[in-house]
This record gives sequence, C-alpha cells and structure tokens, in this order.
Amino acid sequence: MQNLRNIDKQSMLSQDLGELLTEAIVQGVIPQGSKISEPELARRYGVSRGPLREAMLKLEGIGLVERIPHVGARVVELNCQQLLDIYTIREPLEGMACRLAAERLTQRQLNELHDLLEHHQQYLDDNHGEAYFDQQGDFDFHYRIIKATGNQRLVTLLCDELYHLLRMYRSTSARQHARPKRALQEHWAIWQALNDRDGELAEILMRRHISRARKVIEQLSSPDS
Repeated sequence: MQNLRNIDKQSMLSQDLGELLTEAIVQGVIPQGSKISEPELARRYGVSRGPLREAMLKLEGIGLVERIPHVGARVVELNCQQLLDIYTIREPLEGMACRLAAERLTQRQLNELHDLLEHHQQYLDDNHGEAYFDQQGDFDFHYRIIKATGNQRLVTLLCDELYHLLRMYRSTSARQHARPKRALQEHWAIWQALNDRDGELAEILMRRHISRARKVIEQLSSPDS
C-alpha cells in the first residue's frame, strides 16, 4: 500500500511539474530553442530526477520538447513553415469540430461561450483593441468548441498535440500578428451559427477564420513583407 501511495504521489508531482514547465515554455521563460539541463531544472524546481523525467516525456508528447542525437533535449523552435503546416491541419479539423459541436453543444455550453465572448469584448474595449490574445481568448473559444464535440480523436489532435504549440506562437508574437477586432467578430459569427444549430455554416466560418490567420503568417513570412 505504501508503494502505491508513493507511485500516486510521484505521478501527481510529475503532472504538476509538467504543467509548470509547459507554462514556462509557452510564456518564453524557457526560450524556444534553448537546451534543457535536467539537473538544473531539478534544482530550480526542487524535485528529484524521476518526476522530472516523467514531466519531460509529457512535454515531448505534446511537442514542446524534442531530443536531438548528440545534443540532448531542447525546447522546440517554431518557424514559419511549421506554423503554416499547423494551420493547414487546423483548418479542416476545426471546421469539422464546429459542425459536430453545432449538433452536440448544450444550451448551457452555448450560453457559456456567449459569456466568454462578451468577456473578450469587454477586455478588448478596455485595452483599446490591442490585447485580445493576451488572455488566450482565441484558444479558449476554440478549445471549448473542440471539447464539446465529444470526439476524443479530435480532442487529442487539436487540444493535446497542437494547442500548446499555438499558445507558444501567440505568446511570442501576439502583438505582431494579432488581428483582434476581426478575430472577435469572426468568433461572434461562429457562435451565432452554432446557436442556430447550423453546422454547415459554422464549419465554413471556422475554416475561413483559420484560413485568414494562416494568410497573415504567409504575408509576414514573405521576403517582400
């Protein structure tokens, strides 16, 4: 029984540590491309190497950390092509998620989405239209829609494997790439389609929404921009 308690405690510790490290990477406290020293992290967070290794495996699993032969572990470094690849994947999958969510969202969930967008609108107004993404508003909205599908494959692909990479991108380049007013308007249009239970329209609007964001990245990565 004591061994089981120790295992449970270590598992909880590695989960908490994984969450701490995820936020440190997403917010740039541990910069993109930086080499990871497990002994240094163990000292910084006051943990043993066992839970740290488990946490590192989780970070590798969600794509925030990669291991390179003869180099070791390091934080991934996103480039424009990787971002474009991610957005290309997002477009059809999140469109599908919207279509499914239109059928499956409860009225309570729709009301909560409405309240969320009102909160984002207020935040945008208070910050002169400049800081929508500071609250991860984009991804909270998308995240909730994806979760509402009840499709675990979609949730795994979009919320586990891509979510934090996108958060990292937004955190490091939000001011440069943001189009907050337009994005919020598009979110409202998507919400209305979901509220009307129009899955076809919701899918089209979500695909257009993500496609526009992808085109912004393409323009910014163009040699002529």
